[in-house]
Amino acid sequence: MADNEYNDYEENDELDVSPVNKPSIDEVVTALQQANDEGQHVSTAVYYGLSDLDNTSLQILEPVWNTLSSEFKRKIIVELAEASELNFDFNYEALGYLALDDADGIVRSAAIDLLWIDESIGLMSRLIDLVENDESSVVRARAASELGRFILLGEYEEIPEAEATRAQDAVINLLNDEVEDIQVRRRALEAISNSSLEFVAEAIQEAYESDEHLMRVSAVYAMGRSYDPRWNETIIREMRNDDSEIRYEATRAAGELEIEEAVTLLGKIAVADEREIKQVAIWSLGEIGGSQAMRLLTALAEDAEEAEDEDLKEAVEDAIGYASMVGSDLDLDFDSSNWN
Repeated sequence: MADNEYNDYEENDELDVSPVNKPSIDEVVTALQQANDEGQHVSTAVYYGLSDLDNTSLQILEPVWNTLSSEFKRKIIVELAEASELNFDFNYEALGYLALDDADGIVRSAAIDLLWIDESIGLMSRLIDLVENDESSVVRARAASELGRFILLGEYEEIPEAEATRAQDAVINLLNDEVEDIQVRRRALEAISNSSLEFVAEAIQEAYESDEHLMRVSAVYAMGRSYDPRWNETIIREMRNDDSEIRYEATRAAGELEIEEAVTLLGKIAVADEREIKQVAIWSLGEIGGSQAMRLLTALAEDAEEAEDEDLKEAVEDAIGYASMVGSDLDLDFDSSNWN
């Protein structure tokens, strides 16, 4: 099950990202200082003011940023990352690179989330430096995870092979370092699972057989990311695991591997399991598609409608939309025998 080191700093209020006039950097700095000193939530205008910072604005912001409390900076970065996912007009790259040099490890780690759209070799090199030299295991783990994105870009030949190899070597070194923190090693395994290297299957199997629970969880995650059908039977078996973390990862991996034999079990999970696992089961049904998955999703949509569960309804509708693209010859008449 995915974890997030920053949940303590997340706001429950929905972010207001409606268009506003972009404030000056002086106004942004004043707003940040006031919110930091008084423990207030920053205004929406600050989200716009911190986006697309030029060098002059960054020079004005940097000394003020360094005076803000670590807790406040953690909170701000998490909120900005969420805002950038809701509104693609936001670009916090400049602030992200600034925060990578912060004295606080969690701030440095959170800063990586601000750079999620950056596919530059410059960022990849910076991430390699972090996994090799940063004193914080939280930062090394987060940087290792992000290197998985560049390893995948290498598989798609969207970055030079030599650069992808650098990313691979960095995470392989972490994975093979037995004195490294377990959180770092597990993220390294997850990252390298994006590679087609022959060694990956062996690494996943070794982690799956580990005495370390976290490594087993990451091994199941890596099975899905590997897109290797050799893991299909293992994934179906682990979908019944009593451990919710492993069950979550197996349920998601069933979708990534598009395991048609898992559809009936996914339907049961989508009805009777924990909320988060229900949602990932719905996602997996959409990924697999086909007439049976569509019948189950249609029934789930009706149940969500009846329960007035808007979040679940939206998740099911998204899955139906995707399943309709990947499936063919769909028969939407619901057959209750699919649940048995």
